[in-house]
Amino acid sequence: MFLWFFLGGAAHFLFTDNFASVVPSYIPYAREVVLITGICEIVGALALFSKRLRSWSGLALMAFTVCVTPVHIEMLADTVRYVAIGAPLLWGRLIFQPILVWIIWMATKAPRRRTAPGWLGKR
Repeated sequence: MFLWFFLGGAAHFLFTDNFASVVPSYIPYAREVVLITGICEIVGALALFSKRLRSWSGLALMAFTVCVTPVHIEMLADTVRYVAIGAPLLWGRLIFQPILVWIIWMATKAPRRRTAPGWLGKR
């Protein structure tokens, strides 16, 4: 999970114009949104190393993943513009979104505490 989001966040800074070009037109300040979301991805990735923050980071990264889904939908709706990527990859990316959310959940959820049944502690 760390590499996925850290490298994804870094890509926002390395390929800012490319990312800004796919931000839906109804979202203002595309370049700034790309930079802010890049920071969010990097911070979320780094927070995965903290046991205290891991669960919260997972929730934030799941929310982030859901929030970027409109980008994938818009790109799929305009496949002619993204012919270099290709419809199969665009579909695959959209289909992968819920799987990615599940992977994040499984990797970051707080471990369940095992408690002994109440009768074990009594004499």
